[in-house]
Amino acid sequence: MNILIVDDERMPLEYLKRTVESVLKDANVVGFMKPSEALEHARSLEKSGKDHIDLAFLDVEMGGMNGLQLAKSLKEIYGKINIIFTTGYSQYAADAYAIHACGYLMKPVSAEAIKEAMEYLHHPVARHPEKKIRIQTFGNFEVFANNEPLKFSRSKTKELLAYLVMRQGARCSNSEIIAAIWESKVDSKALQNQFRHLVFDLRNTLKSINSEDIIVKQRGTLAILPNKLTCDMYDFLAADVDAVNKYMGEFMAQYSWAEFTNAYLEQIVR
Repeated sequence: MNILIVDDERMPLEYLKRTVESVLKDANVVGFMKPSEALEHARSLEKSGKDHIDLAFLDVEMGGMNGLQLAKSLKEIYGKINIIFTTGYSQYAADAYAIHACGYLMKPVSAEAIKEAMEYLHHPVARHPEKKIRIQTFGNFEVFANNEPLKFSRSKTKELLAYLVMRQGARCSNSEIIAAIWESKVDSKALQNQFRHLVFDLRNTLKSINSEDIIVKQRGTLAILPNKLTCDMYDFLAADVDAVNKYMGEFMAQYSWAEFTNAYLEQIVR
């Protein structure tokens, strides 16, 4: 289940996100403080055609765009999205139910209230295929398959995957990747041969966990499919509160070529 939470105050947002995750342990929960950013996230998912939002918890009173307005916009994107309002005030209940909300919960929202509200969703929730791969980029780069560390036979194979993750789905030419991960060496036929072995090794490593489809190889380029994995960096860029809080100023610390991206992430949190 994909869940969206929007509240323009950080502490209530973080509290509700933790509570929802404690109740719906298998859900993918994304939080936003700005309604406009939440709406843009929803539009990007709808445009991709590969995912959608099942349920949204919306604060009623927010600056710029209130929760009722945001709910109407979300319903224009997803006709069958479930909406639950959260608020410290009771006077908006009639307006909330007028746009067919599934619930109207008073803050602070308890786990019991969430469990009860889940019994009254208007639209059935489709099961989304689990993403087998989880990527950690904050601190050192690490890869987990089904919550277990993925073993790589070569350190350069892991570095190749790290570079593709950093590029967020952009097509990277073979020469670009070689220049990055062998920065001190001059490109040569021998180096290109090593690179081909790395690509072969990476694909075999991913094939061992039935995830070789996350890599796209085409016309001398490689790319990763971001929607097929979870990644703290991608969540950070989507303004997920937990991901933002986990960033401590280090990004793929073992790779020198990641320094520019780290500098960019630091600018965002300032």
